[in-house]
Amino acid sequence: MYQIIIWKNIPFNTVKDLAHLNKYLLKYKSPLILGTLFIIVANLFSIMPAVLVRYSFDLLQGSFELYQLFEGFDLQKNAYSLFAQSIWVLGILILISALLRGVFMFFMRQTIIVMSRHIEYDLKNEVFEHYQSLPLSFYRRNNTGDLMNRISEDVSKVRMYIGPAIMYGITLFTLFIMVIPFMFSINYKLTLYSLIPLPLLSVSIYLVNNIINKRSERIQQSLSRLSTFVQEAFSGIRVIKAFNREDDISGNFEKESIDYQNKSLKLAFVQALFFPLIMALIGMSVILTVYIGGIEVFNGSISTGIIAEFIIYVNLLTWPVTSLGWITSIIQQAAASQKRINEFLQTQTDIVSTENVTSAIKGEIIFSHVYFTYPDSGIEALKDISFKINSGESVAIIGNTGSGKSTIANLICRMYDVSSGSLQIDGIDLRKYSLDALRGQIGFVPQDVFLFSDTIRNNIAFGNAGVSEDRIIKAAKDADLLDNITELPLGFDTRVGERGITLSGGQKQRVSIARAIVREPKILILDDALSAVDTKTENAILEAMARIMKNRTSLIISHRVSSAKLANRILVLQDGSIMEQGTHETLMDHDGIYKSIHDKQLSQDTD
Repeated sequence: MYQIIIWKNIPFNTVKDLAHLNKYLLKYKSPLILGTLFIIVANLFSIMPAVLVRYSFDLLQGSFELYQLFEGFDLQKNAYSLFAQSIWVLGILILISALLRGVFMFFMRQTIIVMSRHIEYDLKNEVFEHYQSLPLSFYRRNNTGDLMNRISEDVSKVRMYIGPAIMYGITLFTLFIMVIPFMFSINYKLTLYSLIPLPLLSVSIYLVNNIINKRSERIQQSLSRLSTFVQEAFSGIRVIKAFNREDDISGNFEKESIDYQNKSLKLAFVQALFFPLIMALIGMSVILTVYIGGIEVFNGSISTGIIAEFIIYVNLLTWPVTSLGWITSIIQQAAASQKRINEFLQTQTDIVSTENVTSAIKGEIIFSHVYFTYPDSGIEALKDISFKINSGESVAIIGNTGSGKSTIANLICRMYDVSSGSLQIDGIDLRKYSLDALRGQIGFVPQDVFLFSDTIRNNIAFGNAGVSEDRIIKAAKDADLLDNITELPLGFDTRVGERGITLSGGQKQRVSIARAIVREPKILILDDALSAVDTKTENAILEAMARIMKNRTSLIISHRVSSAKLANRILVLQDGSIMEQGTHETLMDHDGIYKSIHDKQLSQDTD
């Protein structure tokens, strides 16, 4: 009955949000069913002591009257001995019932709570795998802290619904089904009076549910903002310290913390009122049981043992009924969290393969009248771009910041799809390739270098399971990194720290280059890969790159003309359009943008 009240007063949207979890409950139906059986058996052993107490009270009353009747006779001793033995037997049975109840409660938790942990694991994996399938535009729209909060805090709140809420809900439901009919069979009048607080309880839940739901959503939103702030503060700790802004950051953190604290306290205030209210209603049931039961005893309708039995039943129902508000709160918070999770799970990527082509590529790249506008910002990055890179050819793309150079790299790696026009590799539309097969044959060195908090060896071998040690060493040598690594105490086993914080900018870029070339890709893309190295290091890497790029399609994206000299052909971009193209010599003969950039950089290097 109380279980029906819970779901009756929960909005339909809450049930709809939690419906996503039904597939997991179906997957783990065996432990759920087994746990329910354990709950039923545990409830049976919870009821038995009440019945035994009734027999004990009635036995005590009857035996005392019999004991008085035999006063002065030898039979009085026999009556006392029989009474004492009966009480011992009943006491042992009560103790055994309590122990068996504890055993089955342990089994109950070992099935349902363990099931909830498995579902939590599965849900986290589902969310994480879905995150990885989403395009870059998704991550440009959402901050990291919020993403982290949904896979940690939100999933944890959902687990509380799958585990404790379901467990105590089933306990409440089965206990009432077992106890209330039994109470009616003993004395319907006493049962009705003991259940009078039920309608008041229902109204209380109805009034509080909406408040809990709204405040839970606000708490989760505030926690996401707090997580985002902390993540950005730790990631940018160098900048914070360099600009001496620790006090400002601490002040902003305090504001976010106070906001989260205030919202949590408002929810705690509602819950603090809710639980005493339920306890008061349960106390009212006990008072009514004693009062009405006393009247019935005087009328001769029931024995005193039944009053004791009913008091035990009321106390037996105290925790389940008290947990009613707690369960309701958990369900509301879980629904709010699952709603946030569903928002991301329902976000589908538009970067999908149309034909799942997995053939090996040779490296011919054709851009034909390509236009591209970033979907999240609306910025038009490329305008009517057309060019062809033959298999094994190296092409450099030169241009100022914002000219669209990196956008071309992102399109080839299919981080985005072209807005219009066509992009082909080996004469096949890029959309037809399997994403894994395509990206597995491309070596990409991004402009924004990211290293994992791991060893140098594992960072170089990242994404290349089973790569040999010789290939790792060769890749480090080709990237002019081997000498630096051998000077380190732990060599290739040196841990680089979070985002490679223990390495210099140039070293991080060279590790990134080694990571790209160790996989021996068919297409190599260097997106401003030498921007953080000095001239001497750049020349050393360029000499190695000249060997690496032989017989391999290579795309060198840079704002420095020194890197472009390696290429067979140079494209000059400006405001998303190709303004010039040709070899270094032909472009230098032409008094255009490339020559202007070359002369300007040459004069800066001379200075």
